Amino acid sequence: MPALDPAAFRTLLAAFATGVAVVTARDRDGRVAGMTASAVSSVSLDPPLLLVCVDRATEFHQVLEAARHFALSVLAADQEDLSRRFASDVADRFAGVGHTVQNRGLALLDGAVAHILCEAWDARPAGDHTLFLGQVIDGEVFPRPPLVHFRGGYRRLE
Repeated sequence: MPALDPAAFRTLLAAFATGVAVVTARDRDGRVAGMTASAVSSVSLDPPLLLVCVDRATEFHQVLEAARHFALSVLAADQEDLSRRFASDVADRFAGVGHTVQNRGLALLDGAVAHILCEAWDARPAGDHTLFLGQVIDGEVFPRPPLVHFRGGYRRLE
């Protein structure tokens, strides 16, 4: 059976509401880098694993491929602008963005719903993306409503 064409596949997946996060890591030169990700999922409770899917054509793919640690800032309902910023080609995505750099050098965005810190665990090619698996080593949850992506647009939970 032939594979579904990409446009039809996108339409189908747009019906699946997802949270939105910014994934951060340090590049080989020690600079902080980040990108917006909605393809994030829990994988295992023991050990605690999550996955982030990253297009191999992005600059961030090389960063995550070399990183020993990475972090996710799960975006809050009022952070759509950050989602768009970290999905764009802005040269310095962190310029003017409130964030904290924690002891492993990972950037955590201010105002997030949660921060999740991971140690790189494995990476597997999957089509035009790579599935990066991280073992969750720390995190914190904040009492804020999340930003959600559904049917090609941003939504807020009431």
